[in-house]
Amino acid sequence: MPEQANNPLHGITLKTIVEDLVERRGWEDLASHINIRCFAYDPSVKSSLKFLRKTEWARKKVEKLYLADMEQLQGRQSE
Repeated sequence: MPEQANNPLHGITLKTIVEDLVERRGWEDLASHINIRCFAYDPSVKSSLKFLRKTEWARKKVEKLYLADMEQLQGRQSE
């Protein structure tokens, strides 16, 4: 359990992450950052979640992009 204390994604669902990224960046930008078919061709949250839950490397890229965005947003708020 202590390992979760340092996990910035603890309590955030993959669905929340994908929806947030799509809202802020859009599918086209997501596809340009993470080259996966479910972002580029007929994208939907449902198809993306299905793929990301089965594909660890892609999920890790999405999580990394989300964390980078959160850091950037927090940096802007503290200015």
